[in-house]
Amino acid sequence: MDNYKGTIDKKDFQNQIQIEDIPKIDLYIDQVIQLFETGFAESKRNEKEKILTKTMINNYAKGKLFYPLHNKKYSRNHVMLISLIYQMKSVLSINDIKGVLDGINEKAVQKDLDLQPFYASYLHLQQGNIASFANELERQEKEVAVQMQEAGEMEEFERVLLIASLVHTSNLYKRAAEKLLDEMSEGAES
Repeated sequence: MDNYKGTIDKKDFQNQIQIEDIPKIDLYIDQVIQLFETGFAESKRNEKEKILTKTMINNYAKGKLFYPLHNKKYSRNHVMLISLIYQMKSVLSINDIKGVLDGINEKAVQKDLDLQPFYASYLHLQQGNIASFANELERQEKEVAVQMQEAGEMEEFERVLLIASLVHTSNLYKRAAEKLLDEMSEGAES
């Protein structure tokens, strides 16, 4: 079986909007889109894929996924929230994301928020997640090779089995996140 460790390096799973990449001035929507296009360029599966669009950002605003803008400009905190939304949207529903971010947005509206320390912690955890992911991918790859060898199956099935295993792992993490969100929602209701 191919070694998928090279895929991790090639795909560059470490794409992210770093704190130092976010200008210290408020941005217009086109500038936010450009920042994300640059920051996540290596994450695209193909050249036509869009990271963020005006419609997406406007829908996030209408859905109250982040607190209101000031003079149609996005602050550094807005950019950090949009980055979190971008990461969560592939796993959670818009309503779930809103539930996760409600407390942060409430503090922002009260002008009692500097997201930078929180976002720095998030970026730090991401780096650990990438290292864990690389190890787990290698472990699953080896296990798939063993299973296929024992079953005497053709090599072409190894990739399919690895994909199925990774999807299952992804679903386990998704369910864990949803369970935490449900507990968070129940706690807010009581």
